[in-house]
Amino acid sequence: MSVKYKEFKGLHLPTIEKEILAQWNNTNAFEKSVELREGAEPFVFYEGPPSANGMPGIHHVISRTLKDLVCRYKTMQGYQVNRKGGWDTHGLPVELGVEKELGITKEDIGTGKKDKNGNEVTVEYYNQKCREAVLRYKKEWDDITTKMGYWVDLNNPYITFENNYIETLWWILSQLYKKGLLYESVSIQPYSPAAGTGLSSHELNQPGTYKDVKDTSVVAMFRLPNPSDGGANVQHPTSKKIFDSIDNSLLKNPPLEGREAFFMAWTTTPWTLPSNLGLTVGSNIDYVLVKTFNPYTHQPVNVILAKALMGKYFINDNSINEEEFVSYFNLMNTERNSEDVKGKKAEYIPWKILAELKGSDLEGISYEQLLPYEANKTDNPNAFKVLLGDFVTTEDGTGIVHTSPAFGADDYKVGKKYDIGILTMVDREGKFVDGMGEFSGRFVKNYKDDENYTDVNVDISVKLKKENRAFKVEKYEHSYPHCWRTDKPILYYPLDAWFIKTTALKDRMVELNKTINWKPKSTGEGRFGNWLENMVDWNLSRSRFWGTPLPIWKTEDGEEQICIGSIQELNEGIRKASEILGGDTNKNYLHEGILDLHKPYVDDIILVSASGKPMKRVSDLIDVWLDSGAMPLAQWHFPFENKETFAKNYPADFIAEGVDQT
Repeated sequence: MSVKYKEFKGLHLPTIEKEILAQWNNTNAFEKSVELREGAEPFVFYEGPPSANGMPGIHHVISRTLKDLVCRYKTMQGYQVNRKGGWDTHGLPVELGVEKELGITKEDIGTGKKDKNGNEVTVEYYNQKCREAVLRYKKEWDDITTKMGYWVDLNNPYITFENNYIETLWWILSQLYKKGLLYESVSIQPYSPAAGTGLSSHELNQPGTYKDVKDTSVVAMFRLPNPSDGGANVQHPTSKKIFDSIDNSLLKNPPLEGREAFFMAWTTTPWTLPSNLGLTVGSNIDYVLVKTFNPYTHQPVNVILAKALMGKYFINDNSINEEEFVSYFNLMNTERNSEDVKGKKAEYIPWKILAELKGSDLEGISYEQLLPYEANKTDNPNAFKVLLGDFVTTEDGTGIVHTSPAFGADDYKVGKKYDIGILTMVDREGKFVDGMGEFSGRFVKNYKDDENYTDVNVDISVKLKKENRAFKVEKYEHSYPHCWRTDKPILYYPLDAWFIKTTALKDRMVELNKTINWKPKSTGEGRFGNWLENMVDWNLSRSRFWGTPLPIWKTEDGEEQICIGSIQELNEGIRKASEILGGDTNKNYLHEGILDLHKPYVDDIILVSASGKPMKRVSDLIDVWLDSGAMPLAQWHFPFENKETFAKNYPADFIAEGVDQT
């Protein structure tokens, strides 16, 4: 019996759409297209989950059209193509949206403060609002999914906030923990003060995160104590050489002018200068001691910088003899405010090389703290000295790196090597801590969108200029990373964080990436391939509230810890702690066990260590990208059930996602 296609007399697309959708619905066309191929070779498709806390857009229609096209084509070829839908329900976008709705910030949560409706913002209240928000537009999503003809199972979706899904994530983490691939460490990580959380290298690699900005840069001058005055540097031979060279060049008239010596170090982040603890030089770099004048104060100074970078600060033909040096000095001191002199100040600064020095010979020379305040006092005897580092170059700056271990990975590494300590003078909101004088409480960037914000970096630079501690201040255009969700500048910040040791598996991942048929090929070999080649360990933990909790419990002294891998293991631990520790321990969890794996419920659970000590959960959540990445296992609640189903649906034959997923 032949079946004829319906002939349409006129092309009225809305009517045709309704008729076809009605027919598909009445005949269960999608479900039958899967059922009829039961036993056929599977074509495995993974649906990357959208978040239903916002309305769908045209870009979702475009991407889903491409996915649907391939899945229908493979179905027509005879494959069985299961298409399980899903919802991404955790993460920063959800939290920021709820905070905006409630009129609060992250810092208000759990502190007794109230939202704009007068409700106290407890962690429980806040997370309930997040739970309500994440599926707020599910009906609209389902509606457009149906109308556009995208065939996907909407009746049995995986939802990342459900206990079954989280349990699989915990199991994965427990397996990594057992293999020594999940560890805790303090390191310098990308941190978003606007979002209040650390970021992974993947998040920092999102399209558009690096923006060209103009920041105030400063070449700061760090003063060397003169060994002839006693104290620091008395025994250092290179320090003696520096000041002997200066003394031998001193003029009889004026006497003793220009005896001060300074290391010059360039930075595009003046706000990090109060946290300075060292100056790093390259051991094989050639440095020079230059007799000159400060361009702003016009005081005679002696500065040290890399010889290869002199051209950035001194005009080649301005190396002069002593008589001309005296002439300039007298001119600046007698007529410095005349219009004629003002025009010459910046372009005509005389200089003379007094000595040449090797970087390795500068190691250990002491210098004075640049911006001392009550809050950044330190009695560390290793602080404020010259260090050696292999990351120092002569490509820009001065060849001397201002080293603040709190705000740079290289700084932290070299600071740890020399045991110079750490000063963190900026808090997690992005503002200076108390005890920083006129800078106390000021934000280092405009994180609050304050219309009256004054750039603290400019004020620091002006202060240094007035105090004869700046040699050059200018705007510097460069590419700087921003938070992919708040669009605000990130900071590199010292964080106690948990990491997945991805670098241990790098070679295997690079090898497997070459087996993937990327479209376009350049994405796999270029963007994603380059990211794999340069990967660092995955910063997994997040200091937020709505998300999958990190399943690590530790004793107060940090000597014992455990990683929980299942709800059953957790409930057994709850009962065990109650029996051993007694009292009211876990009294709210003894009957039915844990019913919700989110904060604040898991935070109230006490476990007991092997030696009988109470253990509390580490407060962090995990990176939401693990929620997404674990979908192949977690959508089936593997390994707790559906083992055969999982085996048939792993790995994927087809994934189609935006470039931001790579």
